[in-house]
Amino acid sequence: MAEEILVKASKLLEFNTPVIDVSLLDAVINLMYCGTGEIQRKAQEILTMLKENNEAWTRVDAVLEYSRSLQSKYFALQILENLVNTRWRRLPRDQCDGIKKYLVDRIISISSNPSLSEDEKVFLNKMNMVLVQIVKREWPKHWPTFISDIVGSSRSNESLCRNNMVILKLLSEEVFDFSSGQMTQTKANHMKQQFCSEFRAIFELCQHILESSTNVMLVEATLNTLLGFLVWIPVGYIFETNLIESLTAKFLSILPFRNVTLMCLTEIAGVTFPKNAPPAYSSTICRLFSRTMQQLNTMLPPHTNIPEAYAMGNDNDQKCISNLALFLSTILRQHCKIIEAECKEKIGELFGTPFDLAMNYLLAISEVDDMEVFKICLDYWNWLVAELYREPPLTNPLLTMNLAIQLIRKDSLCTRYHYVPYLSRLRSVIISRMAKPEEVLVVENDEGEVVRETIMDTDAISLYRTMRETLVYLTHLDCADTERIMTEKLQNQTNGSEWSWKNLNCLCWAIGSISGALMEEDEKRFLVMVIRDLLGLCEQKRGKENKAVIASNIMYVVGQYPRFLRAHWKFLKTVINKLFEFMHETHEGVQDMACDTFIKIANKCRRHFVIIQAGEKEPFIEEILASLNTIICDLSPAQVHVFYEAVGYTISAQPVQIVRDNLIERLMSLPNHTWDDVILKATTNVEILKDIEVVKNLVNILKTNSAACRSIGYPFLPQLCRIYLDMLNVYKVTSENINSAVTLHGESVLKQPLIKCMRAVKTEVLRLINTWISTLSSISESARIPELPSIYMSFVPPLFDTVLFDYQRNVPSAREPEVLSACTVLITQMKEKVSEDIPKILDALFGCTLEMINKDFEDFPEHRINFFQFIRSIIVNCFTALMLIPPAQFTLIVDAIVWAFKHTTRNITEIGLEILDRLLDSFSTKVSPDMAQSFYQQYYLTILSHLLSVVTDSTMAQVAGLTVFAVTLGRMFRELEEGLIKVPLQGPGQVKSNVEYVLEYTFELLKKAFPHLTDEQVRIIVQGILSYDNDVEKLKEHLRDFLVQIKEYTGEDTSDLYLAEKEQEVKAAMEAKRRAAESVPGILNPHEISEEMIEEPMGNGPALNA
Repeated sequence: MAEEILVKASKLLEFNTPVIDVSLLDAVINLMYCGTGEIQRKAQEILTMLKENNEAWTRVDAVLEYSRSLQSKYFALQILENLVNTRWRRLPRDQCDGIKKYLVDRIISISSNPSLSEDEKVFLNKMNMVLVQIVKREWPKHWPTFISDIVGSSRSNESLCRNNMVILKLLSEEVFDFSSGQMTQTKANHMKQQFCSEFRAIFELCQHILESSTNVMLVEATLNTLLGFLVWIPVGYIFETNLIESLTAKFLSILPFRNVTLMCLTEIAGVTFPKNAPPAYSSTICRLFSRTMQQLNTMLPPHTNIPEAYAMGNDNDQKCISNLALFLSTILRQHCKIIEAECKEKIGELFGTPFDLAMNYLLAISEVDDMEVFKICLDYWNWLVAELYREPPLTNPLLTMNLAIQLIRKDSLCTRYHYVPYLSRLRSVIISRMAKPEEVLVVENDEGEVVRETIMDTDAISLYRTMRETLVYLTHLDCADTERIMTEKLQNQTNGSEWSWKNLNCLCWAIGSISGALMEEDEKRFLVMVIRDLLGLCEQKRGKENKAVIASNIMYVVGQYPRFLRAHWKFLKTVINKLFEFMHETHEGVQDMACDTFIKIANKCRRHFVIIQAGEKEPFIEEILASLNTIICDLSPAQVHVFYEAVGYTISAQPVQIVRDNLIERLMSLPNHTWDDVILKATTNVEILKDIEVVKNLVNILKTNSAACRSIGYPFLPQLCRIYLDMLNVYKVTSENINSAVTLHGESVLKQPLIKCMRAVKTEVLRLINTWISTLSSISESARIPELPSIYMSFVPPLFDTVLFDYQRNVPSAREPEVLSACTVLITQMKEKVSEDIPKILDALFGCTLEMINKDFEDFPEHRINFFQFIRSIIVNCFTALMLIPPAQFTLIVDAIVWAFKHTTRNITEIGLEILDRLLDSFSTKVSPDMAQSFYQQYYLTILSHLLSVVTDSTMAQVAGLTVFAVTLGRMFRELEEGLIKVPLQGPGQVKSNVEYVLEYTFELLKKAFPHLTDEQVRIIVQGILSYDNDVEKLKEHLRDFLVQIKEYTGEDTSDLYLAEKEQEVKAAMEAKRRAAESVPGILNPHEISEEMIEEPMGNGPALNA
């Protein structure tokens, strides 16, 4: 049966018959939705071909009229929508009017029925959307009566009126919310002006419905439409009508309208008054706030347990509390001064003023167990406490001592006193809900090792930062109260009344977050008390899990207070020794926490480890190194690396080189002993480097070296020298082992554990070299420059001999992307010193890597990003070296840059455009004029054509955003306009100026690419690029307009594109640029200066001597 239908389905594509077989279409669409496998695929293929046919729209009316399938009708509407969006302007006027009339009649017919099924509502909504797309193209020129038509028909039938409200809301969204990228700016501006000029009739209709209708669904639809309008309507409609009165007095308390009314009030609360707003607007806002609070006082009595009500409520109840949070935070933030000054009428003796009630509501909502609701409240609290902190200093010395006195005097003091009664409760809420400071993920890497990754860019981290900032401000506003709350909560942990892991974690995260906010003496007293109580709690609680949680929190807290630790050596030493104890605790998470805390403290207190403290015989670093093996014996390899990095920070603080070198030697003695043992055995039996345990050991040793090098920096040189040549030999032998395995077993062998470990050895060798070379930037230029020749001679030739040829000869999947990184770092640090080797580096790396990545945009992602960073480093640091390479290779580099900005990955596209920008920079400043002109002649038009091909591809332009493309395109046209390109770009026979030729070239390029555009459209676009080349924002919007125009075929009538108006705007921009240039003598070419500028009045000049 299905096969028979698919055989017949080809008839659907025959447009020489007058009618479509609607029942056959229904059957094919049914197969597409209900079929499976090959049948479904073929049905989809036929329907796609039908939809893409330019004549398909002629079948729409029959399908909508006779089909029994809603899916078929929906499919027909998709065809019609595609016609409207792409070829509407090409249709004859009578066809446009016919389609429009048919669609309007159908919508009226369907929407007049008040009892539609859900499927029919979906179908009607699609028809509404198609109608709105037509209105965007027809109104006002070809449908000037649209607004009066829709308003007039709304008074005849409530069901029809409800649908008309939906259409008006959709149109409002299309014009005011989603016009960017969908309409040209000029068209959007005209439609906005037209909407505003005809809005009175719409508003009066809405008012009429809200005042007189008893139809719940119609009123709800009207309120939703009004909500869309409130974003843009002139403020007079809000503040000079009875709208606010209707919303607060009539609809807020009615359950079906409660949420949408709150959303409307929120939009009104967010309105910014114009500068010349009448004083009555302030009174209206105050009245809105007071009446809303009075209604809420009845709807949601203040004694209600809001967190409990939220947890027990249905979806609408929860939305109501969320909307209430948005309303309160918006109005209190936008109009705080008005509310503080004017809204003083008490709602009741118990709850005080509307302001008091609002603050209590917001505090209660802040305790709701829903993160999105909490974030709404937190956003307001964060803003509020920052504003209060920035107010002039308080003059009342009893601020933190006597709340009663503050309240008595609050009317005579600054704004801060309005909020004092609520800030204490806010502190308690923030402390109780404090977010986790960072997320640590335990993941398995490519080598099968379990490693820890710290994720610093998540929503949770963002939440923590906002909460931390809020609590810091709250502490500055009243440090005694913050300390009191934290102390009480800690006591409640100790006495068990609030004991839980979650409560303890939140409290300790909060305590850690206010580091630096207290005076040093207060911080000392407070921290000693906290640590004492936490240690007591640890003694008191039974069970390893409880003790582990408490221990982790102790470590976190002390790690957050380096200022205190620096000032109290004995306490610091005790803490470090305690951390070393915790490094032997095998309970999950404790060792990680100990290592993390140690590295934080070592980094911030590094100098104190390398000096002899009072009462000590030697620096503490000596004790650590003496018992190194004992301390780290129970740590995992990843934890050992953290430990080594931490100790490296302390060693880096030792200023005496001999002492520092000795400390480094002692720190690295354990890994060096294992390294020497492996190297010794390998000299007699190289096969040992195929043993997986040996290979894993080598990876671990190299990672340990990298960890120490990262923190020690450039002084790590003696250790690197000690292992450098052996390390390169290990690299070479390991690479040969990998190549042999690939030769014998094919590339699939690269996935085996041993080969993965071998590749990890190569990677870690390169990372260690990268790490150390990167540290060159940390030493002063005066110290670095004399060292560079010896560093270069000692390190670079052996590295290149080992790495470059190896990379080139490997199969693509066995090439290490770190090789490209190593060369990038080396070039960045050594700069022109590497110039002589650039041709050799390019020969080895460039061609073979380009071959790997130029087939598509996805394969070898690491190589891809490293490759383009490598090219950027050459252009930025060794540009003159590129002048020494063969022309064919330079052309490949230009091709690679073009390939980069054509990528579908944002970061690579941005790198490609940055490289292009640097390349153009370099040719304008770093080479001879002849060389620059030769570059322009050979590559300018090629680069420009590729750049335009990307900019005019809407899918590509969205990858990195139009701004970055506008910057580069503007630069290329400016270079042309400013006369930097003197060589004739067309060739020796060129008679036009370069500007004229490139404008003509661009016109032909775009006209060929988009033949459906008119000459006038393309001409204005091209002229606009030149006119706006020095204004990135305007050029970006100009390009966005072009992307809108290329989506649609135009007919003879292009009036709704407002091309004449756009042309005037482009000419005005060009004229403004010219006037700016004329104001600076010499900027313009003498032949470009107008006659009026150079013509001098006769007889007024000085007489010439004979």
